[in-house]
Amino acid sequence: MLRVDPLGFDVDAALAHYAEHGYARLGLLLSEEGLAALRERADDLMLGRVSYPGLFFQLDAPSGRYEDAPLGLGWQGPSLDYRKLEKLELDPRFRAWLENPLFERIVRARIAGDIVLYRSILFHKGQAGGSNLPWHQDGGKLWGITQEPELQIWTALDDAPEEGGCLEVVPGSHRDGLVTPLGGVIPPDQVAAKEAEAHRLLLPVRAGEVLLVHNHLWHRSGRGRAGQRRRAFSVCYMSASTRCVRKKKAPRVFPPVFRHALEAREPHLGRED
Repeated sequence: MLRVDPLGFDVDAALAHYAEHGYARLGLLLSEEGLAALRERADDLMLGRVSYPGLFFQLDAPSGRYEDAPLGLGWQGPSLDYRKLEKLELDPRFRAWLENPLFERIVRARIAGDIVLYRSILFHKGQAGGSNLPWHQDGGKLWGITQEPELQIWTALDDAPEEGGCLEVVPGSHRDGLVTPLGGVIPPDQVAAKEAEAHRLLLPVRAGEVLLVHNHLWHRSGRGRAGQRRRAFSVCYMSASTRCVRKKKAPRVFPPVFRHALEAREPHLGRED
């Protein structure tokens, strides 16, 4: 599924930019064949042609407002109006992409020891434009874990141009940590104080491009273009030492993804028998 040589790719340069700015462009990495396979499977899942127990669904809000998105409904029948699909590591196609050897090199350069997934999720803005996503950070008490994850890898499955649902970021904002202990949506008074509108940077991408995103980076996205879908696959990796601390439900168990030290697998980077 990779367009590039995973051993020849300059990981250090990308990670240096990520450390300073909170994001990095990795370029066009997903092959045309891989892109077609993931797009097809995303629609298979939304339309119920393929299903897995435990898959999470959230419908979009007809109003296009993030605040109006329904909560707790789950699967509501075949539809291309789902806003989010989560637990995509259950699907072999998405699993193959999130476990590719280049991503492993990047993840192991930032996270020591065994690696697990906090989440692997499809964000979808449908043909009606989908909904906006306000300035937010991915972490804090809202996430209910013992340590803050930092690394997300975001793959565009459709073009996301300016004014068409691309990511918008405030470069360097990750260095100040969480705005509130809870995390999630950033309060309007803090958005104003930070002058986020003046400092925002748009990150338009073509289908198949990949971004690194720090969890604490301020980021958001607007609505998509009418008649044009915008699908993006985001994976958050973290240390296997992380534990769930939620009390209302049974603690989450995080799926393992890279169990063995990378040094033991180079130079081939293939799976051990």
